[in-house]
Amino acid sequence: MLGAFISILNQTLINIALPHMMTDFNISATTAQWLTTAYMLVNGVVIPITAFLIGTYGTRILFLSAMLSFTLGSLVCSLAPTFAVMLIGRVIQAVGAGMMMPLVMSVFLAVFPPEKRGSAMGTMGIAMIFAPAVGPTLAGWIVEHYTWRILFIMMIPLGLIDILLALRWLKDVLKPTHPVFDSWGAIFSTIGFGTLLYGFSEAGSHGWSSFTVISFLSVGVLFIGIFIWRELSIDQPLLEFRVFRYNIFTLTTIINAAITLSMFGGMILLPIYLQNIRGFTPLQSGLLMLPGAILMGIMSPVSGALFDRIGARPLVIVGLLITGITTWELTKLTSSTTYSSIIWIYTIRNLGMSLLMMPVQTAGLNQIPQHLNSHATAMSNTMRQIAGSIGTALLVTVMTSRSTVHQSDFSNAIAASNTYISGAFQSLSTTMAAVSGLPAEAGSALVIQTLYGLTMKESTIKGINDAFLVALLFTALALVLSLFLRRVKHPKTTEEAASPAPELPQETG
Repeated sequence: MLGAFISILNQTLINIALPHMMTDFNISATTAQWLTTAYMLVNGVVIPITAFLIGTYGTRILFLSAMLSFTLGSLVCSLAPTFAVMLIGRVIQAVGAGMMMPLVMSVFLAVFPPEKRGSAMGTMGIAMIFAPAVGPTLAGWIVEHYTWRILFIMMIPLGLIDILLALRWLKDVLKPTHPVFDSWGAIFSTIGFGTLLYGFSEAGSHGWSSFTVISFLSVGVLFIGIFIWRELSIDQPLLEFRVFRYNIFTLTTIINAAITLSMFGGMILLPIYLQNIRGFTPLQSGLLMLPGAILMGIMSPVSGALFDRIGARPLVIVGLLITGITTWELTKLTSSTTYSSIIWIYTIRNLGMSLLMMPVQTAGLNQIPQHLNSHATAMSNTMRQIAGSIGTALLVTVMTSRSTVHQSDFSNAIAASNTYISGAFQSLSTTMAAVSGLPAEAGSALVIQTLYGLTMKESTIKGINDAFLVALLFTALALVLSLFLRRVKHPKTTEEAASPAPELPQETG
């Protein structure tokens, strides 16, 4: 869990530091964005093959390798003299981080019996939920007062401590089964997931209709289709798509993807609103999210314990209702919404999220037999990665496109044909010219510039509100699907686990 926390925390720290890196390395925003894009792409390539890696190397060696890779990457990043070296360090980090989450989840499923997995996975939720929530606050404070390199330097001792702890206490919970490596599957998976995730990442900045986005998405879908066909036609697949035969696992995977998309909406859109529109500092923006982060850290183990007692459905329904109501409140942001109001909304929203993430995932994984655990966790994490990429690209695209529409609406409203607006404009121009001691033409230009700035600000806020409305629709979809969640019996026997066409488990409540 410590290893997972460190790797996720590092990923959330870098976004705040990008502007400072752009200055130090003298690079553009597009170039700097590759530090997050490359990390995401490598994660997307590594995660699908973790089931094979777990079966080949077991728990101990794979975990030590993952942590060593992540720590070495952090060292390279902290010392990087150029952007190219920095990018290499991020790739090395991503290899370790990509192996980490599926491995940790597989260990939890192997160590804890189904009746205790809620509490265990809820504890793991501290790493998955608390780290990305507290990261911006920590990064904002460090970047504001010190160098961004500290964000990577502090990962090195944390990684080394975790490696030493693992050398002392970590045992092979998951024994190697030595599966056959599907090289063609690895090639198709790498091309498919890599190009798909890149296409989604570019859609946020270039738009869905650009040639680059359409080309990469098309290639990604094609090769993922070939990859799925390949994995379903061989005896020892790299990633077992037959896990989708289990209905509750399939249902929870879809719900989790929708929740992830909605969660990324808050993580992406609120900082834009707070920093770009309202003028808050990165530290203030991070501090706003801190109470919600603390609440999620406290509630995640609690929701896990409740899951063991009452199952996923009551928790998920309540959590989605809270998330939906607070997301609806975020569709009403204005240029005068108070800082304290946003804190309350975001904190309560995080309360809803804390009831969702781990119970949903655990409910699905509980239905999977032991021999498919590594494949199910790899599949679950792959779907989350794709959902996060789609969420970021989709909501940024909605924000920018709707902002343009609202800007056009404001322009039409301030048309010369509107006599009231024209009169007010002339009066304001005269006043501005008189106050500033400028000619009348300069007064008019000053008013136009001021109006343009105000309309851009209001248009962007309305675009952000529209994007939150899309996030709300995905929350509503998850809520509808959650009504069909059921508690299921975990297949325990070897015969059940080995059955080629598993029957759907009977309900127990």
